[in-house]
Amino acid sequence: MKSKITNYATIIMGLLLLAVSLYLIKTSNDPQGVMRTLPYVCIGVGCGLFGHGMGNVISERAINSAPELKKKLDIEKNDERNAAIANKAKGKAFDVMTWVFSALMVSFALMGIDTVAVLLLVFAYLLVHGFAIHYRFKFDKEM
Repeated sequence: MKSKITNYATIIMGLLLLAVSLYLIKTSNDPQGVMRTLPYVCIGVGCGLFGHGMGNVISERAINSAPELKKKLDIEKNDERNAAIANKAKGKAFDVMTWVFSALMVSFALMGIDTVAVLLLVFAYLLVHGFAIHYRFKFDKEM
């Protein structure tokens, strides 16, 4: 029941955000600063929320109409082999991300991109690697 309420709330929030952003676009004659981009960011977030909620509602209805499909999906979701494959894929993607973001930061710095943008990218990069170190220590203690 909680999942249904959450999904419908997500759909409504997405539609409201979309409507507010369209209203802001129509009523702003000469937007300055943040107001130049805020409505368009809100459109993207609103569409994402709406699509996520609708996707969950549609998939729940499809699964609930076929109990054998639901049982099969539950088995596949809880299968240790699938979990190991997913974790290995995440590890490989993290390794690739490390090199891609490193090259991107260096290229942005050499191109003379705004310092704030480069520092935000560096902060995000270090934050992700900080979480990786934190979880490495946490899992080393547990296992």
